Amino acid sequence: MTPIKEYIQENEARFMDELASLIRIPSISSQPEHKDDMAACAQRWKELLLAAGADEAAILPTEGNPIVFAQKTIDPKAKTVLVYAHYDVMPPEPLELWRSDPFEPVIKDGRIWARGADDDKGQSFLQVKAFEYLAKNRLLAHNVKFIFEGEEEIGSPSLESFCKEHQELLKADVMLVSDTSMLGAELPSLTTGLRGLAYWEIEVTGPNRDLHSGHFGGAVANPANVLCRLLAQVVDKDGRIAVPHFYDDVEEVPQHEREMMAQIPFDEEQYKKAIGVEELEGEKGYSTLERNSCRPAFDICGIWGGYAGEGAKTILPSKATAKVSCRLVPHQDHATISKLFADYICSIAPRSVKVKVTPMHGGEGYVCPTTLPAYQAAEAGFTKAFGKKPLAVRRGGSIPIIPAFERILGVKSILMGFGLESDAIHSPNENFPLDIFRKGIEAIVEFHLNFK
Repeated sequence: MTPIKEYIQENEARFMDELASLIRIPSISSQPEHKDDMAACAQRWKELLLAAGADEAAILPTEGNPIVFAQKTIDPKAKTVLVYAHYDVMPPEPLELWRSDPFEPVIKDGRIWARGADDDKGQSFLQVKAFEYLAKNRLLAHNVKFIFEGEEEIGSPSLESFCKEHQELLKADVMLVSDTSMLGAELPSLTTGLRGLAYWEIEVTGPNRDLHSGHFGGAVANPANVLCRLLAQVVDKDGRIAVPHFYDDVEEVPQHEREMMAQIPFDEEQYKKAIGVEELEGEKGYSTLERNSCRPAFDICGIWGGYAGEGAKTILPSKATAKVSCRLVPHQDHATISKLFADYICSIAPRSVKVKVTPMHGGEGYVCPTTLPAYQAAEAGFTKAFGKKPLAVRRGGSIPIIPAFERILGVKSILMGFGLESDAIHSPNENFPLDIFRKGIEAIVEFHLNFK
């Protein structure tokens, strides 16, 4: 039997050709003119999954873009790993910032450059090539299923209903996901937590038209002023969110996890310099890495009202609006938080204006226990491939479908991602290092060999 490192080396040219065949398809889910490309990409994935060793593969319809499902059954009584990925990509614009055609992959400087090279065609390709090696060498002791969707970049609007309708088809013991990142190429890590999200639009309306600020200023409530006062009352002087009962279900991170986070190499001065700020701020009593990963946060994402053109216009605007969000932590229900927030804003609003709070979207947080056998299998995979034990880290972002998998299918997800910050996902010149590509396949192979 050929060792995995040799197998990758012997087949790397073929791997690159196959990955290129996926990347060349501009499967942009947010643009309706690419609907045929979505179907073409799903078909290509079906072909590659069958060639890799799946017993069967199918393209299943949803209300939106199709889902690719494949499976290999080793023993109906054995455990099952369900691999999730997405085949849609972000638009490539602005095109003028790309150094090469975003949909014509280029291998240069030890990286593959193209839209989707990492997110998520490259990372999902690692899963399929690891599966190929295991299947060809008859090394699988459990069943493997694949579910690849085409709407992740637009919020996965069809996936939850698909999962509810196909619970028996998707039945598994654990989800395996490669759509996250590591701390660094020399600092492997496994994501053990994600924050949830709640998002609102707040509209404050005052007089029935814009008013002359000289004639009415100081006598009539200015909606922009009121909106600013309302938003200023959401976070207190200690950086805590002031909404009553907001923290009732907030999970405190265990001390051993906080100690592990403290071991993560982090240069606060470099961090500040990179984003161009002189001071950091946040919730009292927590480190920067804790604040941006495992504590709640409130942010004004956009705010407008009145005159914003060139020069001056002395008015008291009739209306002012803001879009705001809260990052949530595991066990905080986004629907509950959404109502608490709306009630709070309305309760502190003066009668001199009308306030409307409209919930927009949200999702739950997620946490994966490091004691889970599947997590430990992933940990063993990283240790073998990268030569060091991965750190367990929580991330500040949100992937709403991950807690939905747990809620609907009753399984935990192992977030075994290999992305790097330098991969520039969602940006021009997205790329994926070939060294990480090779180690990723090896790590996933080792996961399957250790999963019991």
